[in-house]
Amino acid sequence: MEISPFWSILVPVIGAVLVALIREEGDRPRHAVAVSTTIITFTLVATAFPAVLGGETFSFTLFQISRGLSIAFTVEPLGMIFAFLASMLWMFAMVYSTGYMSHEHHRRRYFTFYTVALSATMGVAFSANLFTLYIFYEYLALITYPLVIHEQTEEAYAAGTKYIIYCFSSGALVFLAMFSLGGLGEGLTFTPTGVLLPAVADHRLLLSLMFFVCVAGFGVKAAIMPLHSWLPSAMVAPTPVSALLHAVAIVKTGVFGVIRVMFYLFGVETLKELGVANVLSAVLVLTILIASILAIKQEKLKSRLAYSTIGQLGYITLGATMLSPLGVAGGVAHIVNHAILKIVLFFCAGAVITQTGVTHIHQMKGIGRRMPYTMFFFTLAALGLIGVLPLAGYISKLYLLGGSLQAGKPVLGFVLLVSAVLNSIYYFPIIIAAYFQEGSFEAPKGLESPPSMFIPTAVLMVFGFLFGLFAHYTTLPIVNRVVAAIFQL
Repeated sequence: MEISPFWSILVPVIGAVLVALIREEGDRPRHAVAVSTTIITFTLVATAFPAVLGGETFSFTLFQISRGLSIAFTVEPLGMIFAFLASMLWMFAMVYSTGYMSHEHHRRRYFTFYTVALSATMGVAFSANLFTLYIFYEYLALITYPLVIHEQTEEAYAAGTKYIIYCFSSGALVFLAMFSLGGLGEGLTFTPTGVLLPAVADHRLLLSLMFFVCVAGFGVKAAIMPLHSWLPSAMVAPTPVSALLHAVAIVKTGVFGVIRVMFYLFGVETLKELGVANVLSAVLVLTILIASILAIKQEKLKSRLAYSTIGQLGYITLGATMLSPLGVAGGVAHIVNHAILKIVLFFCAGAVITQTGVTHIHQMKGIGRRMPYTMFFFTLAALGLIGVLPLAGYISKLYLLGGSLQAGKPVLGFVLLVSAVLNSIYYFPIIIAAYFQEGSFEAPKGLESPPSMFIPTAVLMVFGFLFGLFAHYTTLPIVNRVVAAIFQL
């Protein structure tokens, strides 16, 4: 039990090697290995979940480089949330990929990198210190680059170039912060209450500067404006890649990194002493509002979802900047809720694109007749992200509103309400066009989409409902563990 979660970092590498060794014609064996790898990885993570929920922490040092510098891993509540979520969604995304990619080219390359990217994500989740997190943060950027350029068009290569430049730049900022802070903390090991408070008296300016350098480094992948432009460009990737980019693999590693830095390096008391959270709050407010407004203007379906992601990610980090238990709880809960609902939206978009060829919103008039269940799932997921009860998104937004009041910052709650209205403005035209406008679509004569695409979408939408209706039995127990550790409750 003590080391089983850490095998989740190695298993996807082994699975990817096996996938790469299977001949190009061998789709079924390749699919079987890829899907089995994600199931095994999820099982390894899930075995540790009850123990972590019960208060246990597992640690494992792979390599000690020098005093205070090591490649080490730990399994604790925040990392477990991320690892459990990522490994669970990867299973569904891999199954979905077997249907979506069935007529695409370079399938062996796709499934090889799609599988090994799970390893990097597990490494990020279980990193015990900033050095280990940095290694896997860069590893993930390299591994996902071939997925972004998969189509090998001029547009794909341009998007891939922008993506890798942004990722390497963000990694350089994280490295700079790590180098600068290395002598101030105890090896920059992640600790729920932070490790940098003793350095505030003598290094106040340096800490403030390095906080923003760290936030900028992880904020690139978290798509904090104006560091976001790689994300809409990366929508040229196949839809299953877009789904993971937006739900877990890239953007959530950025958000996860920001939260790690804020609470597990700096700590609540240090952040209050420095006053840096208020500045970050202002940036996030602008990110949420501007991204939501830009989403309204997007005509491509995937582009609208991309700008929606930028705004929704802002909720998570904004909750953290409130420095209140309810705000942090809402932000961490939204990591889960947004991931489930957004991957459903992308799965629905992928089904629409592959089955009808429709890519723009104005082309979706009457598509609810052709794909009634798919658009029903899309509608539910959209309502969840708007914050409609009892879908998953409402509970995190409710906590975020409470957190803004608890922190004495009601203006942040007002921003969230305005953002919910903007969410409605960019989602409802899609729903109205699908169900209430005349189009050329006819009722389906068979399945709306292949079972490998339809079933994962349906099951995840059920989760999106259950995680909202039964949040106190699903998301909140482990979220409360995170909050209790950060605030020493």
